[in-house]
Amino acid sequence: MLPVLDNDHLRTLVAIAETGSFTRAAEIVHKTQSAVSMQIRKLEERLGREIFGKEGRTAKLTADGEKLLDYAYRMLRLNDEAVSAFRGEKLTGRVKLGVPDDYAERYLPEILARFTASNPGIEVEVVCEPTPDLVENMKRCQIDLAIITHSKQRGLGDILREEKLLWVTSQRHCVHETRPLPLALGRDTCNWRRAAVARLEEKGVPYRVLYTSWNSSAVGAAVLAGLAVGVLPESAIRPGMRVLSEQDGFPAMPTVKIALLRNAERHDHLIDALADHIIQSLDNLSLERTGTSRLMAAE
Repeated sequence: MLPVLDNDHLRTLVAIAETGSFTRAAEIVHKTQSAVSMQIRKLEERLGREIFGKEGRTAKLTADGEKLLDYAYRMLRLNDEAVSAFRGEKLTGRVKLGVPDDYAERYLPEILARFTASNPGIEVEVVCEPTPDLVENMKRCQIDLAIITHSKQRGLGDILREEKLLWVTSQRHCVHETRPLPLALGRDTCNWRRAAVARLEEKGVPYRVLYTSWNSSAVGAAVLAGLAVGVLPESAIRPGMRVLSEQDGFPAMPTVKIALLRNAERHDHLIDALADHIIQSLDNLSLERTGTSRLMAAE
């Protein structure tokens, strides 16, 4: 007979994974650190696998631990849904979601439509700020969830989606042939901007940054007006834009990784419910929409 996993142990596993610390997890689950360690040992004994390894002072999940964490989220969610269904309870409350402006425009309609239909009693407060600001706000526990641009430097969040980063110009103008090349990009700290500038410098292409904004819609407006060349993720391509390739003299750009960041100090049903819908929405975003946009841009 297969061993049965204890949901209480799984909640402890989630708390450790999200805080990176047995001590902080103990505070969240209201247990002593020795009790937390004992629960993890019991999980490891039942599965016959090591769940955590040590990386400095941080508790680091092993490959088997990462796999178990995914099951833990699903099992805990199913348990909570079952209990709520029989008690006739509906989730109510408030969740604070952080998202950059450009992601809000592209992803929030789908996310909020799905979430509100399933959870009409939950209020979602949306905070629109650039990724670095959202990360800082998360550290100060001022938001519950955040959709951010993942980077190696930050190394934060669970990667949910990956897209191509593309050079774009106006279909009706030839600004991409201008030298120095006029650019519409993010601010100095933007990783996309740094990647674009680095590649142009490698190829010896003279350029000047003409327009600067955190918002991809503002960058897109400068592109569509024929004022500058921009760099945008694949899903942000709009009708009237033309994608520039290496045949046009524009080097390939890195991919964009979109991640979900959670508040390690707060773990409850409301946050889990919204996180689930964000994951499902980003997974289910129709690739046909992106394909259609590219076709329209090429027409």
